[in-house]
Amino acid sequence: MSSTPQHRAELFVMMQLRRLSFGHDPLRRRVDRIEAAFLLVAVVVALLVIPAAAALGTTLHDHAAESAAEERASVHQVHARTLESTANAVPSTLGLSTTSVRVKWQDSVGTSHEGKTDVLLGTAVNADVLIWIDQAGAMTGAPPTSSDSAALGTAIALTFPLLAWPAIFAAFRLARRPLDRHRAYEWAREWRRVAPRWTGRQS
Repeated sequence: MSSTPQHRAELFVMMQLRRLSFGHDPLRRRVDRIEAAFLLVAVVVALLVIPAAAALGTTLHDHAAESAAEERASVHQVHARTLESTANAVPSTLGLSTTSVRVKWQDSVGTSHEGKTDVLLGTAVNADVLIWIDQAGAMTGAPPTSSDSAALGTAIALTFPLLAWPAIFAAFRLARRPLDRHRAYEWAREWRRVAPRWTGRQS
């Protein structure tokens, strides 16, 4: 009983190899073997896409993480004070819970700056808010986090096969076209040769 699964596995492999035109089969023609070779190459390339996508995702993740670390090192958060009240503010977009107000802050050397940032609706004047500034003291956006880099790497690793596999399949179908035309031509030629004898026996 223990050899039954192994026997079935070997039989399955032999059937698949026969389908791919490997092994002795007098019904297989040269064009069929060429098509099988194309199919085998397409399958191998499709399988190689998986580790390639993982490597690409890892590379982009590392690059994004390095860039994010450099960006985080060049900016920092400071406390700013709102110069306007948002009690009567109306959001510019339906469902938006923030609005832009003027704020004032000081950089690391004590120089005052003013600018605009988004705060929650209902924020009072002179309220304390946190903003990001660069080394020159100018307001800037929040730097990307490590989770952003991980999300980018994962998205690339998942997206790459979804784009590569249809392209591989399309290339295989395109490579089959001349083979199909040649096969149809051979079938038609052989039918013209045997049709008179076959119809003669039927009459």
